[in-house]
Amino acid sequence: MGRYVFGTSVQGSSHIRVGRPCQDNSTFRDRNFTYPKKKSKTNELYAGLDEDILIMSVADGHGSESCPFSQTGSAIAINVFCDLMAEFCLKYKDIMESLRTYFNREADTRIAKAIDSEWKKRVLNQHKLKMAKANQSLVFESEKDKEAIYKMYGTTLLGVVITKEFSFVFQLGDGDISYVDETGVKPVLETEKILGVETHSLSKKDAWKNALTRVINRETEEQVPFMYMLTTDGMANSYISEGEFHKSCQEYFDMIREHGGKVVEENLPGWLSETSAMGCGDDISAVIAYYDET
Repeated sequence: MGRYVFGTSVQGSSHIRVGRPCQDNSTFRDRNFTYPKKKSKTNELYAGLDEDILIMSVADGHGSESCPFSQTGSAIAINVFCDLMAEFCLKYKDIMESLRTYFNREADTRIAKAIDSEWKKRVLNQHKLKMAKANQSLVFESEKDKEAIYKMYGTTLLGVVITKEFSFVFQLGDGDISYVDETGVKPVLETEKILGVETHSLSKKDAWKNALTRVINRETEEQVPFMYMLTTDGMANSYISEGEFHKSCQEYFDMIREHGGKVVEENLPGWLSETSAMGCGDDISAVIAYYDET
């Protein structure tokens, strides 16, 4: 089975007008991924993955005045998801059926807790470095002090792990994980819609409790050709209805089938920027994995 994977994050039109940088981050990783300037041990983690394993993630930093470092928070989030998922895949490399069982039983508890805990740990380390560079001391006098720091880095997180046997999906906060094939578009998770601009966030206490997860059996639930599309909420919010958003996802699928992944990849930044400009004006991230029989 062949696959074509690509993605990008674009600065929203409203952010361009006010000079606010893109708060989104996105990535996809397999055995060929390497962290630039990272220790070899971290890169060896990805190099050890089986060739069929793909990990994808997008995150949307909140970008409000109370979250001045959310761009960094979203970058930390996608790194945490991918690193932890790679660790799990490597640990169960020779017994992937056991990993599927583990995800089914523990995804919304132990795994969600691990992601929540690791994100907060890395945020605190990052903030210590930031304060040190500014010659400012940083003292954690109480849990409230830590919570105030987490808030400054607030972000959502979406991720997908695709193995030969199954796919695992994770979501905390808004955004969309869509599965597309010849029969149409299906939301992978039924997410909770929060009124207004609020969303679940990794920055909140016990954030893991709001995580949604699912394990999908590939041999029974995925029919080639198919596509997974991860998008931050700036994408769906730029359309007048869920139906119009799904229509757009289907069009991406159809364009890849007709013209190939490279053509769509090359045009994706421009198309997402146009979607933002004609829609809600927010940053947009999209990561697409297209599978066919080649």
